[in-house]
Amino acid sequence: MPFRDMLVIAIVCTITCAVSAAHAGTPLELSACRINAGPAFPGIKARCGTMLRPENPADPASPKIEIRVAVVPALNLQPEPDPLVPLAGGPGQGAIQFYSAYSEAFEPVRRNRDILLVDQRGTGSSSRMDCPIDDDFVEGRYSKEQTLAFTRACLAELPHDPRYFTTSVAITDLEAVRIALGYPQLNLYGVSYGTRVAQHYARRYPEATRSIVLDGVLPPQLSLGPEIATEAQRALDAILKRCADDAACNERFPDIADAFARVKTALGDAAVAVELPNPVTGLLESIDFGHGEFAAAIRLLAYHPNSIALVPLLVHEAANGNYRPLAAQFQMTLAIVNDSLALGMHNSIVCTEDVPFYKTGEIDYGEIEASYMGLFQLEALETICSAWPDGPIDADFKQPLATDIPALLLSGDADPITPPRYGELAMADFTRARHLVGKLQGHGQVPVGCMPKLLEQFITTADPGAIDAGCLERSFVMPFFLDYSGPQP
Repeated sequence: MPFRDMLVIAIVCTITCAVSAAHAGTPLELSACRINAGPAFPGIKARCGTMLRPENPADPASPKIEIRVAVVPALNLQPEPDPLVPLAGGPGQGAIQFYSAYSEAFEPVRRNRDILLVDQRGTGSSSRMDCPIDDDFVEGRYSKEQTLAFTRACLAELPHDPRYFTTSVAITDLEAVRIALGYPQLNLYGVSYGTRVAQHYARRYPEATRSIVLDGVLPPQLSLGPEIATEAQRALDAILKRCADDAACNERFPDIADAFARVKTALGDAAVAVELPNPVTGLLESIDFGHGEFAAAIRLLAYHPNSIALVPLLVHEAANGNYRPLAAQFQMTLAIVNDSLALGMHNSIVCTEDVPFYKTGEIDYGEIEASYMGLFQLEALETICSAWPDGPIDADFKQPLATDIPALLLSGDADPITPPRYGELAMADFTRARHLVGKLQGHGQVPVGCMPKLLEQFITTADPGAIDAGCLERSFVMPFFLDYSGPQP
């Protein structure tokens, strides 16, 4: 973490450095540590600490929760005073885990700036708000009554009051960390839900925000839920059309859209028993693979160009009776959800900031039901939130952000959840902004091609107009796999 005037101390301190907060009672002590994206991943040297914060910041006497902080130091011994702050998606993923998985994309920025990581309250190691996730719930087999029972059981297991884990509360933690470490300003990078956090922090603390990067943009005025299934269907239709328009893919997988429809219909009628090794444990197991599992597997595959390349092959295999590849993909999806997503925090966000703002009269339920995902996710969210307590939300939270803070917005035109039009909607009242759209790219642009270099250019200059984005035209997009050996040479 850049400590401004504390730079010399940060360099020579090898055991523990402590910086007192500007507000009494919020010290933050940092020690040498290693962070990583999971047990199987290499460690990254950092300095870590824990800040105690009131569960309810409006009541300093409320119980304390832990906020985990890590600083990955700049390579330059005289770094710039304003760090880059990655804000993770989900909602429910921790920033430390997210950064550790994509650290190479931030290396150009780290040459001259520290990376400040704050696990948002309820995620990662910041008083994680989690519940065990039943496979049948993820697979869409729960009735409304079972979903309500699952939700109430989850609430009973949570270690803290779920009302105080909203975005409006969480940004006060980030501001307390900034003050405690003496940073004059922050450069915010948010991905997916993290773009909502970045925009609201910039709204509440404009003087503390030097620049913002929004990657996979979620506009404040838009509520997630009603368009998830239809945007996923739009992205899938584009994938299948791209295969049909590609000579090699179309020759290998003729009528791929029809094949997808056959699989959807077959699995909608009845699940099939699939025996395969669990991709995480390696143990042989049998799973019931039905419509819910199929939809979850396809949706996650559509997030990234490299996995998009597998969709026609796996759909073709399923249409010919081999469900094992898609079943394995579903198992990996379930493992990712269980490992990275804190369900309690996720529900606190969605049930305060999204579901209460649904305009049910404007939702096209017929179009959602016709999508490959169907109504399950929307109905599940509405049922969960009927029992989940809502929390504090700032009065202007759902208003578009109007700002002259330099902003860079990033979208992929194949993104299945935050399409480029969301970026255009978010930047309507930005006065110093630029929107870059990756061709055939999915959700999250920061690791794509030359984007790490462009991110560094923007953070250095804080000028969206200074970016030379011509290199994006050369960004690699994985060709479709024609068999399990990969694309044609």
